[in-house]
Amino acid sequence: QVRLVESGGTGVQPGGSLRLSCAASGFAFSEYAMSWYRQAPGQEREFVASISGRGSTRTYQDSVKGRFIISRDNEKDTVFLEMSSLKSEDTAVYFCKARGDWAEYWGQGTQVTVSS
Repeated sequence: QVRLVESGGTGVQPGGSLRLSCAASGFAFSEYAMSWYRQAPGQEREFVASISGRGSTRTYQDSVKGRFIISRDNEKDTVFLEMSSLKSEDTAVYFCKARGDWAEYWGQGTQVTVSS
């Protein structure tokens, strides 16, 4: 059974940092590109960052470049999102996604709230 379980979301003040994790199981993790998306209330889900299967290629949404870092540990089947200099507009539910040649999987999301 495929599972993607996000964790690490919580409330944080502007300027703060958080590390999100997404633990995967049930598929060949290293063969899948992994991505983070987010969805704010009343808005569409948007791309945040992605990393290739071996971690050699990383892509970011312009608004998070220089503040967020995506990484992965293929031995632990986990992808991470290090977030720093957080802003109120980063408030959203953050989802991880696995994309392979033939399938795509989503997690249930973790809430990040940036507020003073």
